[in-house]
Amino acid sequence: MRVLEANQVTKIYGDTKSENSTKALNGVDFKVDEGEFVAIMGPSGSGKSTLVSILSGITEPTTGSVVISGKRIDQMNRFDMALFRRRSLGFVFQEFNLLDSLTVKENIILPMVLDKKDSAIMNSKAAEVLKLFEIENIADKYPYEISGGQQQRAAVCRSLVNDPVMIFADEPTGNLDSKSANAVMNCFKMMNEEKNATILMVTHDVFAASFCKKVIFIKDGKICLEVANKGTRKEFFNRILDCQAALGGENNDF
Repeated sequence: MRVLEANQVTKIYGDTKSENSTKALNGVDFKVDEGEFVAIMGPSGSGKSTLVSILSGITEPTTGSVVISGKRIDQMNRFDMALFRRRSLGFVFQEFNLLDSLTVKENIILPMVLDKKDSAIMNSKAAEVLKLFEIENIADKYPYEISGGQQQRAAVCRSLVNDPVMIFADEPTGNLDSKSANAVMNCFKMMNEEKNATILMVTHDVFAASFCKKVIFIKDGKICLEVANKGTRKEFFNRILDCQAALGGENNDF
């Protein structure tokens, strides 16, 4: 089933008629089906962050359309878009964005609290995701009492708690050491394989991208290459490295 479809998306910063305007995206067509785990990669300034910002409804496209679960999100007003993001989408950022005044469990259930869901449902769902990602032992701790890797796993739990149709991850391993990054990426892999979660991730990290089923490369505002995982993760890692090197990206050690 098609979850997301973008058609001829462009994004121009500045006056569209001025020579000083910047075209960040140039007629991008993009599709994601249910259960896919896709990474978007590209050199700095390629447009990958702008693309995901538009696909997730945070930024409006200059032209083109974005459809998620049959709804034209580019035509929604600010209130409807905020409601749609909270109820239908999950987000994981480089910065963990946990509230220090709330415990891990309270941070996880916050999207359900905002929707005024029944406390029994919230407690049941929290227990489920805490167990899934093996962080039950820190449920009552505050973010400043736990490691960065644990904070990011809590953020991943929060992204999943409302059973979103799609999860957007923006450099989710950017602030983590290699051990924590591995743990977090295994969480994403588990979400995808066990929960059939549909995930779209922006990353510069080849190690993180190697966990995905497919990698889309973007350059100069256009999608220029797509590579699918058809072998081992290490083989996929090396294929991504080759593609990234050809596009002028950064390298990471396996």
